[in-house]
Amino acid sequence: MKNFNKTLLAIAVTLASTQAMAAGFQLNSQSATGIGRAFAGDAVIADNASVLSRNPAAMALFDEKQLSMGLTYADVQVQVSDVTHGNSGANYGSVDDAAEAKIIPNFYYVSPINDKFAYGVAMFSNFGTGTDTTELSNNIIGGALPAPIDLLGKTEVTTINFNLSASYRINEHFSVGAGIDVIYGQGTLTRGGSVPTQEGPVHMDLVDVDADGISFGGIVGAVYEINDDNRFGISYRFSPEFSADGTVNYGGTDFEEINIPLPDIFQVAGFHQLTDKFAVHYTAQLTTWGDFDEISVSDPVDAQLKHYAWDDSWLFSVGGTYTLNESWTLRAGYMHDQGVVGELSSISIPDSNRNWYTAGATYNLSKQTSLDFGLAFVRGEDVSLTEISAIVGDVHAMTRSDATYYSMQYNYKF
Repeated sequence: MKNFNKTLLAIAVTLASTQAMAAGFQLNSQSATGIGRAFAGDAVIADNASVLSRNPAAMALFDEKQLSMGLTYADVQVQVSDVTHGNSGANYGSVDDAAEAKIIPNFYYVSPINDKFAYGVAMFSNFGTGTDTTELSNNIIGGALPAPIDLLGKTEVTTINFNLSASYRINEHFSVGAGIDVIYGQGTLTRGGSVPTQEGPVHMDLVDVDADGISFGGIVGAVYEINDDNRFGISYRFSPEFSADGTVNYGGTDFEEINIPLPDIFQVAGFHQLTDKFAVHYTAQLTTWGDFDEISVSDPVDAQLKHYAWDDSWLFSVGGTYTLNESWTLRAGYMHDQGVVGELSSISIPDSNRNWYTAGATYNLSKQTSLDFGLAFVRGEDVSLTEISAIVGDVHAMTRSDATYYSMQYNYKF
């Protein structure tokens, strides 16, 4: 029974900890400008202060103070269908809308000190989502076969990055930058449902998680300018092993700390102004999900909860910007984002390759003030998976994750 309990706890806590970190739930939502061009060239374009989320060295391209702040509405659509028992083929049902929409704020401020130094502060989110498959957890098949309640339930995860960065211009071609990330994360999880007994169905709570914490990371970057119309950017974000304090309760045992290794993010970007009106830009980004090898808990004891075998993930994006007139700038982009889940797939982590189709615009209210708008359609793939439940054995399901992003941003030049 002790090993059975540990298995249930491992599955549930791992889902709580990784729900927002899977590539299918990683929020590329740091700015309306970036969403409009599929984040192509975002580490080097530097058309407003939101570049701080991608590359601190790009602050060297600013000659005046700038403020950017905005909101993104992320409508995430997750379908979990045809959840069936592996041996009997009994169908537990489907959930057409297992995800929760999110409103994600951001804030950026960049201030040049002189022609060499600049600093900036930022607040944005890299991860944040929620799923709920609770409605399937009370489906008892034939009065005797319970649902895989250790795999089903509600998950809510949110992270916020607070960043302080500085840049230094070495010469007219080369600039460098570095920053510190303070990352706040919060997560809640419930796992439970109805199980059959001789007296009839009884509700059982397996796991109840409520934890939050703060960890520290960093970012370094560089910009190389061939000339005013052609430049390249590179950055590397160092992620911490995130520790969240709280209570993970199962069977009367409380673990007070969850330890989660987060992946690093490396990206390169280019920008080329081809004519007075038209520019092209692109990004290649690697996220080292291979570093995400295990979830562990500590206090009162140290234990490995779950081993993972995830893959490193690349995304590639290309975009274009067209200056229509003094008032309007138009942009569009395409991104291909690789999934990270290899052989170890999960009903609650419906990951797959995704394609982004995006469009956006900037409207200049004045020489100092502008508004950005961004729209992105993110389309995943249908995935057939098998996951092992500690309660009923093999469980088969079909999953799909899509999203639509709506974003608006205010920019001001001092």
